[in-house]
Amino acid sequence: MAKIQMRTPIVEMDGDEMTRIIWQMIKDELIAPFIDLKSEYYDLGLVNRDATDDQVTVDAAEAIKKYGVGVKCATITPNAQRMTEYNLKRMYKSPNGTIRAILDGTVFRTPITMSCIKPTVRTWVKPITIARHAYGDIYKCVEYRVPTPGKAVLTFTDNEGKELYNEVVFEYKTPGVLMGMHNRDDSIASFARACFEYAISIKQDLWFSTKDTISKKYDHTFKDIFAEIFENEYKAKFDELGITYFYTLIDDAVARVIRSEGGFIWACKNYDGDVMSDMVATAFGSLAMMTSVLVSPDGNYEYEAAHGTVTRHYYKHLEGEETSTNSMATIFAWTGALRKRGEMDGIAELVEYADKMEAASIKAIMDGYMTKDLKGLCELDEIHVLNTGDFIKKVREYYEAM
Repeated sequence: MAKIQMRTPIVEMDGDEMTRIIWQMIKDELIAPFIDLKSEYYDLGLVNRDATDDQVTVDAAEAIKKYGVGVKCATITPNAQRMTEYNLKRMYKSPNGTIRAILDGTVFRTPITMSCIKPTVRTWVKPITIARHAYGDIYKCVEYRVPTPGKAVLTFTDNEGKELYNEVVFEYKTPGVLMGMHNRDDSIASFARACFEYAISIKQDLWFSTKDTISKKYDHTFKDIFAEIFENEYKAKFDELGITYFYTLIDDAVARVIRSEGGFIWACKNYDGDVMSDMVATAFGSLAMMTSVLVSPDGNYEYEAAHGTVTRHYYKHLEGEETSTNSMATIFAWTGALRKRGEMDGIAELVEYADKMEAASIKAIMDGYMTKDLKGLCELDEIHVLNTGDFIKKVREYYEAM
């Protein structure tokens, strides 16, 4: 069978630990036999990020701007323990945060659902999509470990050198910690428009939540920009489609989400979205069953798995032990990117491949073939637990039989 031909490359960003192993398995078993893959490759593994002083991450993000579509493996965001383990030159920031800041996009995360896996929250009968602002906040923060008593001051000076704001943050009597965060009106507006456009495209209600009662400037700015853009640009279209935009405080939103039946988009600030997407994914089944796509205002797309690098399984793998690591989110990252490439380049065969590969993955699980993490969640009479590689091979069998 002739391989599907591509015209424009996608940006391929390799990663770390067990997901790096899975990445290669997917390419070998599910992509190379069927597609003449064209990709511009960037190694975002922690070793190479350290070797390039993280320039490789910036280069990858710029490449996505050039080609329009990227697919990313999970990567390590180093902490103090990782600094020692990898003998790093410095504690690099999240590569996801760097890429999101450069693309200035919004991350949409939706669980992969199937009838044999029931959500932990029994009222949920429809998927919940988390829309996560992908710029600023804690991911681009400035931090300081305060070593001694002293005074922290927040100051803003305009480009003319005029001091517009000066206020004491805290007077330390003992050592402590200090952090400064930022955001931009134009990025918040892009986030809002991306959410409203996505809601219109899938015809679902949009919820948005912050904590504006406590953060009367920072969070309130998000609330105000969303409200203004909705009233001026989107309300009529929402009314026409019979969908709604709903704002509430984030603690109230959490309570409402748990009581809901699902079937809506929940927009969150960057850190809130990071936390809530993991909660939603886990409650629907598994972090490895969560799709994730970053959509930029310029029409660029970056697909990735929503979970981490599966460190525990990687250490077992290094010891020669068998692992049963769920590859569904990484498979769907590849299919999402290849589908989008097919849509943008007008290659129907590439779109069909992505649709079939996702259907094959789901059918394999529905027929009882799955990794260990899903066994306790799946409501089937007969379940076959497969190791990491065998599950990917089983998906290939189902794809070739379709």
